[in-house]
Amino acid sequence: MAEVKHPNRVRDVRAMHGITQGTLAERVCVSRQSINYIEQGTFAPSVYLALKIARVLGTTVEELFGEKQSC
Repeated sequence: MAEVKHPNRVRDVRAMHGITQGTLAERVCVSRQSINYIEQGTFAPSVYLALKIARVLGTTVEELFGEKQSC
């Protein structure tokens, strides 16, 4: 069975803020590995976790996890 990817912009936004995976993980109360899996697209966070990540990164869930608009 093919692995499903969940594309997102967490890594890019996190890097723009100069925050490490470990620091982000501490601030949202998950493991660094969880942040890594989210950034790789192998794990889709819950709505609650996505909101926490967006809040820490000063952005919206849509900006981090929304699909790009073609228009």
